[in-house]
Amino acid sequence: MNTHAILEVKNFSKLFFLHEQGKAIPSSHGVNIMVYPGKLTALTGPTGAGKSSVLNGIYRTYLPSSGEILYRRGNGEVIDLAMADEHSIIDLRRREIGFVTQFLRALPRQSTLDVVVQPLYRLGVDRQQARQQARDLLSALNLPERLWEISPATFSGGEKQRVNLARGLIAKPRLLLLDEPTASLDSNTAESVIDLLQQLKQQGIAMLAIFHHPELVTRLADEVVAIDSAAATENSIKENVL
Repeated sequence: MNTHAILEVKNFSKLFFLHEQGKAIPSSHGVNIMVYPGKLTALTGPTGAGKSSVLNGIYRTYLPSSGEILYRRGNGEVIDLAMADEHSIIDLRRREIGFVTQFLRALPRQSTLDVVVQPLYRLGVDRQQARQQARDLLSALNLPERLWEISPATFSGGEKQRVNLARGLIAKPRLLLLDEPTASLDSNTAESVIDLLQQLKQQGIAMLAIFHHPELVTRLADEVVAIDSAAATENSIKENVL
């Protein structure tokens, strides 16, 4: 297996600015991470340590305040996601980097199947093949078939999370970011998710994940990176913002 890291995060920090108060509030500070193909790295730390901020910074939901996020593309090119232009980020999200968040965002009138197959459509996968893959995945995640053709807008939290997982996993991105993927799931469905993640590891997909339950870190993680909230507090920057 390729021994090169697919992702190397160096000294990542994120501050959120409160302009009205003229202060910068630290979220995460001095984070260093290595993620490899076929392995899962778990990000741990107390609530408020900035774990989700790190994932959002890698996905470029917002810009990091400092540090490097070095991603090795499928063609071998290394790109700093912290400095990449928006066009490159959009292309990487479409082709190589996936993100399963804790919240489902979908158009209110879009059916569950249509929500799940969108990543495959963007990759040019045949429509019939894409929809069959979506059905197979929704079935594996124990979402009742009666819900597949209706909008997930009115689903329960657990049902929405299953749709969210299906959409995030279906395209099998080279790098998969997971923010508490089993949150709000029943134990049987959580076990199905664990099996799917193990399969993805075997297929060479690199993963960086946050888990609510420590036992999942023990079962799934090949590497663990702990974020210390005390370090962020100690190094916090509070200054006037011009």
